[in-house]
Amino acid sequence: MTAAAQTTSLRLLGAKVERFPVAGAFTISRGAKTFVDVVTCAVTDGSYVGRGEGTPIYYHGETAQDCAAAIARVANEPDAFHRERLRALLPPGAARNALDCALWDLEAQQAGAPVWELAGLTAPEPVRTAFTISLDTPQVMAEAARRARGRGFALLKCKLTGEGDRERIAAIRAGAPDAALIVDANESWAGLDVAAEASALAALGVSLIEQPLPAADDSGLANLSLSLPICADESCQSLADIARLGAYQAINIKLDKAGGLTEALAMAQAARAHGLKIMIGCMLATSLGIAPAFLLAGLADWVDLDGALLLAEDRSGALELVDGMLHPGTLWGAGRIIKGLPA
Repeated sequence: MTAAAQTTSLRLLGAKVERFPVAGAFTISRGAKTFVDVVTCAVTDGSYVGRGEGTPIYYHGETAQDCAAAIARVANEPDAFHRERLRALLPPGAARNALDCALWDLEAQQAGAPVWELAGLTAPEPVRTAFTISLDTPQVMAEAARRARGRGFALLKCKLTGEGDRERIAAIRAGAPDAALIVDANESWAGLDVAAEASALAALGVSLIEQPLPAADDSGLANLSLSLPICADESCQSLADIARLGAYQAINIKLDKAGGLTEALAMAQAARAHGLKIMIGCMLATSLGIAPAFLLAGLADWVDLDGALLLAEDRSGALELVDGMLHPGTLWGAGRIIKGLPA
């Protein structure tokens, strides 16, 4: 961070919980969500205000309320507003993500330069994001795929459950015959013949399987000869996990799991060093939460940043969708100057 951002003059303006409705329902093997609660925070140096957002990792038991309390608590620690120090003060998760991203946003304003430049990344360009097809009957998923393809989405991420998945993908393929397909089992294939499932899905044009087995059962993937690459999601939470993921060919980097852009950058570097491909993913979130991850799209083999597109409403300055291409918004990290405190 800049010298100014490292001083003790920084202070937390506040951390709060906000609720956003989902457009319809977002359904995976663990259940359905009709809304998402996010934690947002703001940090100031007295002249500029940096903002960040995090979505709690619900399968770890995180809640937005607990994350807001954690941010308020850690703000009183010495050097809490130094990003590297923050990695020691808070564990990976949504609280650290929100605060880390707020600090990046503040630094960009202090420097008068965009975050991508400060982070040594390339300037963001429109990207083709995957669009999620929620778990449902084959017929409903096929119609959802048809509609998504009609909106310009060329890559569909299909949620599976471990039962009837081949029928679901066959129906989706019929509904969107020219779409690229990846699937996400969300740990639901325990007890299945993973190699046989992979072979059947490959024949239907699937190109990637995400997290087929529970994270605790990664050994079940060892020594398998699979027709498709396997991507770790729940098995890859943060930088500390990467070295042990020899059974995988790719990892899904999500800022909420990692604990912010700072950790995610380190994860991307480590993934490449270990010969792993990269998906840049997200939780359900507004564009304030997606914008930092968008900067990493240039490092990714797959981009899955539809979290805000699945909501019924978003923030002003949101990322914009044009013919299936996601364009950067203006509400975070652009080095814009925001004088004074937010309303």
